[in-house]
Amino acid sequence: MSQKSIDLYYWPTPNGWKVSIMLEECGLPYTVHTVNIGKGDQFKPEFLAISPNNRIPAIVDPDGPDGRPISVFESGAILQYLGRKTGKFYPADERKRVEVDQWLMWQMGGFGPMLGQTHHFRIYAPEKIEYAINRYTNEANRLYGVLNRRLEGRDYIAGDYSIADMACIGWAKAWERQGQDIAQFPNVKAWIERMLARPAVKAGLSVNKEDRNPQAMQDPGVRAVLFGQTAR
Repeated sequence: MSQKSIDLYYWPTPNGWKVSIMLEECGLPYTVHTVNIGKGDQFKPEFLAISPNNRIPAIVDPDGPDGRPISVFESGAILQYLGRKTGKFYPADERKRVEVDQWLMWQMGGFGPMLGQTHHFRIYAPEKIEYAINRYTNEANRLYGVLNRRLEGRDYIAGDYSIADMACIGWAKAWERQGQDIAQFPNVKAWIERMLARPAVKAGLSVNKEDRNPQAMQDPGVRAVLFGQTAR
């Protein structure tokens, strides 16, 4: 019996890549629904119905736990769901699962948000504020140090290759944009090289790559959509 295709609501960003990589690694069929975040597609009612935080990624699995469709938003929750669904890259053993969970939460609470702020103030902010640039560049440096120590003597973050690695790679591969010298973090450098050599990681990072247009960030309309959101 063939598997039903999972609907992936997506834009090629570090958060979107987490899920496209996982789907590729698991060999699950999926259909990409483009959510152009620069044009405001994330505010459309049909997307908000499955992602009330108006953020990508989100999925709809037509073959949910009870055989009925289920929607999931938030990249970390999606990775955990797909791990439970497939039994892959998310161990069933509680001790091992806690190991993965704590590093996944580390990424969700720090390595993603802080590196995102580093991108913002170093690259996108119209006014270059030295304090903000230094604050987030230094925090990024601290986080790379944490990851480098964790990877000492390990090939992957939580022991075996897992969703924790998938969550981090899209951010870590952009170290230059974050003002970092990867030579200072040799364990992270080697891990990035291992990750980028995986065929499924390459495939996941390539999904809709033609939609990535750094020049679009110079458009005032795009900047207003991305950086001017309020509780509207």
